[in-house]
Amino acid sequence: MSTEPLVLALPKGRLAGDCQPLLETIGAAPEEAFFDKKDRRLRFKTASPEIDLIPVKPFDVATFVGFGGAQMGVVGADVLAEFDYSELYVPVDLGFGACRLSVAGPQDLLDAVPLGGRSHLRVATKYPNVTRKHFASKGIHAECIKLNGAIELGPLLGMASRIVDLVSTGTTLRINGLVEEEVILESTARLVVNRSALKTDSKRILSWINAFRTAVANAAKDSA
Repeated sequence: MSTEPLVLALPKGRLAGDCQPLLETIGAAPEEAFFDKKDRRLRFKTASPEIDLIPVKPFDVATFVGFGGAQMGVVGADVLAEFDYSELYVPVDLGFGACRLSVAGPQDLLDAVPLGGRSHLRVATKYPNVTRKHFASKGIHAECIKLNGAIELGPLLGMASRIVDLVSTGTTLRINGLVEEEVILESTARLVVNRSALKTDSKRILSWINAFRTAVANAAKDSA
């Protein structure tokens, strides 16, 4: 068993903040520098000598864990669906970060380009794999335009008739004149573990999986 700290990949942004109370509960609160936006380090200590944190882009969490750079990570179910790495084991639904991955577009385009009977559709998204699978199940070939931000501009600028993107409150869609057509999947934050690391360092990793699981269960009881 390695004596090096385990690496936990955390997504930058809202999910990292949502995860902080949980990390405090399990005894792995980040060091103060983790929250200092001026600190340029890429790896941080926690209250536990067994856990270090790396803050990365949400889409990169699955890759860091899937390829063994990090033994564990916190990532949305939407990202897991997009990458579907075989090395990822998903033992705990953490319950926060609820949102949905939806198909949306301007109402006039939804009316002018209905899904029924179509064989081809152009879609702007940063989830091309999920998008292609979803529309393929309907017998539609989805031509995906890969965008990493401002997805809503796709149909507004005539690039696509649909978008596939994460929706939380729906405010961004409404402000930009878009409406949801259908939900592809519901997403919450999940704890993910590298399968090979779990085999070689099972005692330590299982103890942290159980710590996460217990903390989530207790939080659910407290909010009930």
